[in-house]
Amino acid sequence: MRSIAEAAGQETLRFYGQPLTVDAKADDSPLTQADLASHRLITARLREAFPEIPVVSEEDTERDASIASAQRFFVVDPLDGTKEFIKQTGSFTVNIGLVENGRPVAGIVHVPVSGVTYGADTNGGAWRAEKDGEPQPIKTCSPAAEPLRIVASRDHAGPEVKALLERFPDAECLSIGSSLKFCLVAEGKADVYLRDVPTMEWDTAAAQAVVEAAGGAVLTHPAQTLLTYGKPEYRNGSLLTVGTLSLADRLGG
Repeated sequence: MRSIAEAAGQETLRFYGQPLTVDAKADDSPLTQADLASHRLITARLREAFPEIPVVSEEDTERDASIASAQRFFVVDPLDGTKEFIKQTGSFTVNIGLVENGRPVAGIVHVPVSGVTYGADTNGGAWRAEKDGEPQPIKTCSPAAEPLRIVASRDHAGPEVKALLERFPDAECLSIGSSLKFCLVAEGKADVYLRDVPTMEWDTAAAQAVVEAAGGAVLTHPAQTLLTYGKPEYRNGSLLTVGTLSLADRLGG
């Protein structure tokens, strides 16, 4: 999975900083040649390496809804953070997650610009690797830092995020794009990430595997149950990511 994600990252960089054709998808989110090139590489290589495991990608034009009921399937975001890619901030990722019985059991989050890769196997812990480097274990921060470090989306901060920041006025607010928000929690650089607008399963599966293998949790909000996969249309509701479950209790429902 790591080698496939890193190869896809190199594919995206062929278009980075170049003139782009940006199309609008049905949900008005942007789509570029880089998204499609990464999608084609990942899906082809996953199907070659793991022909028995179906693949769901954000860029599937005719997505097979029946895959949601499969015991095992890959969930792929070929380029997470397309807006960041277009703005050339470097804060975009390639995400490959493996779901088994409704739960993410392994994941790769690769950052093409820096070459950094985050990974997880829930049986073997979470790790971070520099470009061409050996994986180094990462852990969430437990107990949470004081004051809290809250990570919020650059483009998708909703009213509950604003309310959370008002509850903790001394908190440090960190802003970054794509699934790197989850990774900040996973490696102990942030304590909480609240996402109060919907996401899709390909936005979260790989990073959730990393967070949970590092000792944290990705929860539905406000119900605070572990996020599961194979939902109708692969859609998530509001999410709360914490480095330690005791922090979820503190934040309340």
